[in-house]
Amino acid sequence: MARVSTYLNFPRCTEEAFTFYQSVFKTEIIGRIARFSDGGCNPDQPLAEEDKNLVMHIALPTLGDHVLMGSDAPESMGLNCKPGTNVYLNLEPDTREEADRLFKALSEGGKVEMPMQDMFWGDYFGSFRDKFGIQWMINCSQAH
Repeated sequence: MARVSTYLNFPRCTEEAFTFYQSVFKTEIIGRIARFSDGGCNPDQPLAEEDKNLVMHIALPTLGDHVLMGSDAPESMGLNCKPGTNVYLNLEPDTREEADRLFKALSEGGKVEMPMQDMFWGDYFGSFRDKFGIQWMINCSQAH
């Protein structure tokens, strides 16, 4: 079955971020958390000791069929991670109540860009950057 998912890279805090998201969405991690020490890395580039327990892959269902996936982006592998600068995750819950719950939970400790409000296009909408630097939009078509 085809699906759309979003993949996020974090600077050494993927597990913390996904533990937080899991508490918000009240879902379970799909499978197990793959670590860099599990293998699959470039044999020509030795894995730094401090990177062995970092997350190589994690997946978490959010709403509907959407799956959020992620990985740490260690500097020792030549990766320069700047989370949240080029991606918004757009959530479209079924009710205003769920929109408000998600907005409140995910924006805690972050920065609200636009509080939840009725918009000119007829939907209930808000946006923010969470405490991990990820940008989110909440758009509920059930305006009332």
